[in-house]
Amino acid sequence: MKLLVIDDERSIRNSLKEILMDEGYDVDVAEDGVSGVELALKEKYSVIFCDIKMPQMDGVEVLDRLVAEGVDSAVIMISGHGDIDTAVECIKKGAFDFIQKPLDLNRILITIKNATDKVSLVKETRILKKKVYGQEMIGQSAPILRVKEMIEKVAPTDARVLITGSNGTGKELVARSLHQKSRRSQMPYIEVNCAAIPSELIESELFGHEKGAFTSAVKQHKGKFEQADGGTLFLDEIGDMSLAAQAKVLRVLQEKKLSRVGSDKDITVDVRVLAATNKNLREEIEKGRFREDLYHRLSVIVITVPSLDERKEDIPLLVDYFITQICSETGMPRRDVDPDAMKLLIGKTWTGNIRELRNVVERLLILSGDRITADDVRAYVY
Repeated sequence: MKLLVIDDERSIRNSLKEILMDEGYDVDVAEDGVSGVELALKEKYSVIFCDIKMPQMDGVEVLDRLVAEGVDSAVIMISGHGDIDTAVECIKKGAFDFIQKPLDLNRILITIKNATDKVSLVKETRILKKKVYGQEMIGQSAPILRVKEMIEKVAPTDARVLITGSNGTGKELVARSLHQKSRRSQMPYIEVNCAAIPSELIESELFGHEKGAFTSAVKQHKGKFEQADGGTLFLDEIGDMSLAAQAKVLRVLQEKKLSRVGSDKDITVDVRVLAATNKNLREEIEKGRFREDLYHRLSVIVITVPSLDERKEDIPLLVDYFITQICSETGMPRRDVDPDAMKLLIGKTWTGNIRELRNVVERLLILSGDRITADDVRAYVY
């Protein structure tokens, strides 16, 4: 673990370095705030110790600069007796803690442990959020900019949204973005893949059931609508939902009430419903497979996500994004893409859309040499 000590007093700087190195830490030192900031921006430190009173740039200015630059190290202020109020102010600005002079070894080690635990927790939270909410929408083409503009306009409202588009275009990402930018963003976001749940279980999944409602109902179960109360419910592949379940969903949308399977008691819920489908619902209505009244309830706003073939100018941005993402996740060395190889990727027909492109990028990273060449694309993609 790498630590940085910023202090203009040589005796404190060197003694703290020796103590920490004896404990097995890798320690760098800086004799003033300016050089300390330069090191902090160049290297990755788990913990930074920073004295408050220093010439040129004091500890408060150092902290402000590190926070402004997005440095995610835990900053521990070193304070003298007269600096306590300033140290408390630093905590409000983002410092992890402060240690009062004279420095105590046990206090230092405990603070380092707590600080590194916090840094780890913050990183884990970021990873978890990425897993839960997915990644940002990549692209600057006119079709994707229209989608982003729609999201910005619609997200703050409670309007129900129907998201349409082919498989792999990123409909789930649109739904997550709508939730994240809404006033419900701190409340639950629940996803249901209607195509993945057997028709005989969909009602129990959506509306819950009481104990004994059917053979395997050994205890009471809250459905997805109740779980999403106050937040957002995303019904993916809504076109595959049974007509019986559609009727119950319609009732919830109309009355904001539901009853669990096996119960006649009404439960009030406050849920914003987003739905997505790769089917033409108007054709499904004509064939008697989808309720027209439910369609109109769901489609207050319709957002159509463009296929990758409709936004080919975004392919270089997407390829670069996926290379960065995959190499970060797997530890593979980053590879550049030759211009001729990129031309071939842009010229390909992408029936699987964004999902297919990501798989292709991962395949090329695994199978290519130091660079991704046109020959690689011809060999492993076409």
